[in-house]
Amino acid sequence: RFIACPQLARTVQRCLQRGASPGPQPVLLECAPGPGILTRTLLNAGVKVVALESNSAFLPNLQSLENSLDGQLKVIYGDFFRLDPLVTGTVKPPAVCSDKLFETMGVAAVPWRADVPVKIFGILPQKKERNMLWRLLFTLYECSSIYRYGRVELNIFISEKEYKVLTAKPGEARAYQALTVLWQVGCEIQLLHMEPWSSFVTNLKNGGLAIPKSRWLPNDHLCLVRLTPQQNLFTGALKPTNAATFIFMVKQCLAKPKSRLTDKLNSWSLDSGGKLLRELEIPKNAVTRNLYPEDYKRLFEALQNSNMFTETWFHDEVFESIRNIN
Repeated sequence: RFIACPQLARTVQRCLQRGASPGPQPVLLECAPGPGILTRTLLNAGVKVVALESNSAFLPNLQSLENSLDGQLKVIYGDFFRLDPLVTGTVKPPAVCSDKLFETMGVAAVPWRADVPVKIFGILPQKKERNMLWRLLFTLYECSSIYRYGRVELNIFISEKEYKVLTAKPGEARAYQALTVLWQVGCEIQLLHMEPWSSFVTNLKNGGLAIPKSRWLPNDHLCLVRLTPQQNLFTGALKPTNAATFIFMVKQCLAKPKSRLTDKLNSWSLDSGGKLLRELEIPKNAVTRNLYPEDYKRLFEALQNSNMFTETWFHDEVFESIRNIN
């Protein structure tokens, strides 16, 4: 858990309000508010907040604050990063199901192309950062969990090295990955703020900063990043029902980023791969890490329209990949 200083809380408040449209505002869900430094800053600015706290030690103060207000704050015991656990049977707190959470928040599902219904603020757990980014990605593309309710906006602190991955450009060694392509296709990515690690304290026994080491990419800051799902994500052949195949295709293409795209298509027994690339105006010798994210989406939609992904073996590999990630 990272707890921000009061000065940073005010900076975050300004960032979250930046670009707010007139009229009714989305519900703001704050994950792991802790002692409530940011919570109080948001409340003082007139923002209505739902606080999702997993540490019972912080609940009494937050609940006392809730009781002193007239409905501006709602406190819920739960852990956003244990949302919709992949278990059978009863879900035990602080794990929580998204349908129960959104029902308690009073938020109903809206169409995908509607305005953002909920804004979520939090800090990704550093030890599970990459896993959480992948899991959120799957729920985004499959419109499951929080994304069953519409284009939920994430405002999250992530490490600088992961921010560099999410925003990498084609051809960048090591940084440009499948995660890059899929997040850039799925969301508008905005950097709201960069804050040095020294502005955060931790609840570690030795009081030290748990700064993840990075050998290849800079990692001197935590980055507040806004991830807003694209309104037009599902207007073409890409749909929630075939999104897992798209994710698998991108992962397979960038597993060996120096390989030629034609070789990958040939490995899938797609005899007309060369013709397809010509139609898409993609050079026949293009290597997979030089394709732009939108090129991967165009390639996938062309493959869907040509019925080239009908072979049983391909779908078997997709489902096996999903099981491994889960």
